[in-house]
Amino acid sequence: MAAKKTNARIAPFEAVGIIAAQSIGEPGTQMTMRTFHYAGVAEHVPTDLPRLIEIVDAKKTPKKPITDIHLRSDYRTEEKAKKVASEIESVLVSDIATITEDLERKKFIINYDEKFGKEMGVSFAKLCEEIEKVSLFGVEVKGDDKKIVIAPRSKKDKEVTLRQLRKMSTTVKSLLIKGVDGIRRAVVVKGEAGFFIRAAGCNIVGLMGHPAVDRKKIYTNDIKRMESVFGIEAARNAIYTEIKQVLDMQKLFVDVRHIMLVADALSSDGAVNSVGRHGLSGHKAGVFGRAAFEETVKHIVNASLEADEDKLAGVTENIIVGQTVPVGTGKIKLLVELGKKK
Repeated sequence: MAAKKTNARIAPFEAVGIIAAQSIGEPGTQMTMRTFHYAGVAEHVPTDLPRLIEIVDAKKTPKKPITDIHLRSDYRTEEKAKKVASEIESVLVSDIATITEDLERKKFIINYDEKFGKEMGVSFAKLCEEIEKVSLFGVEVKGDDKKIVIAPRSKKDKEVTLRQLRKMSTTVKSLLIKGVDGIRRAVVVKGEAGFFIRAAGCNIVGLMGHPAVDRKKIYTNDIKRMESVFGIEAARNAIYTEIKQVLDMQKLFVDVRHIMLVADALSSDGAVNSVGRHGLSGHKAGVFGRAAFEETVKHIVNASLEADEDKLAGVTENIIVGQTVPVGTGKIKLLVELGKKK
């Protein structure tokens, strides 16, 4: 066992960054462009090359955000988890009603769909109550027809422009009636410690307000959101988890230490950075290192204006000037003591 550990050690001055890049980059070329259907959630989550690019480019929000919501111990039965899922799933006006605009008469009509309303647990009375809170114009409720008519009443309101009316109509369509904003299609999934909820969308702070949710066990594939709510260490772990998941889904087995190095590099300065010109490559210590990647003229001009000095500590800089690269055997200097001539 001791010999195995010794053999697994990294040699002194090894170019670990280059090896990590090779170890992830080469299998990355073998990836298929298929997508994986996340169990139960009617969303196609990118778990192939596009997702890997999203992670290393530190995109602000993923194309398909997914949140795993773990519950407190007394809510982990299937029945209770389903009840919580229906409570946190967001319901907008557009989900339970159709909106017809009558621009000639400067009004719009909201037709409540009783079937969808019952399915999503929102009554007509609740819909009327929420719309009255945000409406800037007069609200007329037609209970028998399950309709709500919104139209300007006062003389001042009648001077409203069609653009303002359209804006009001758009606001009403996207109005949250029930649940947590941003959480869509919540489904119950069986896990090792009982049932939990997997939902499309992300709103960690909103979910924390629900009494059934275990605040310490909310996970989302939105790495930037993990960073802003839980801190940089949580974001680092999320980067590692997401990259490993992408590779595992494609049956590409990469040593975890390469993935850990990438996660460490992306979060090394206390914030999640991208690999590109605005992140790691653009913030290299050496002028030549920065200039060799992108925006060459900008880096050279800035360095000349600030009398910047390049200490030729990196790989790129030494290749440019034709010196031995200071990694591996290039870092070793030998002194040979010549024997005295007889």
